[in-house]
Amino acid sequence: VQLVESGGGLVQAGGSLRLSCAASGSTFSINAMGWYRQAPGKQRELVAIITTGGGNTNYADSVKGRFTISRDNAKNTMYLQMNSLKPEDTAVYYCNARSMKFGYWGQGTQVTVSS
Repeated sequence: VQLVESGGGLVQAGGSLRLSCAASGSTFSINAMGWYRQAPGKQRELVAIITTGGGNTNYADSVKGRFTISRDNAKNTMYLQMNSLKPEDTAVYYCNARSMKFGYWGQGTQVTVSS
């Protein structure tokens, strides 16, 4: 499975961005996808996750009410709509996909929120 993120960039506080993650390869094996982020000097943390079957979602407390994860199974693409962005959301955002046996990562996309 290959994952390619897009949509990062520089935005002012209070603004919005939408990240996309396009999956290719053995996508039939994926049972969940998620977004993680890693800020400088910090550990990578889960932002949001969605199951590919039932579409169940879960969010980090820090982004609840501001971020929305979604997926389009027909396009093998996952999205992260980020609203009301804060400077503390600045990080490299990574796409993750999981099968029963393996986990896959994208290359990451930088999101920078200026105050």
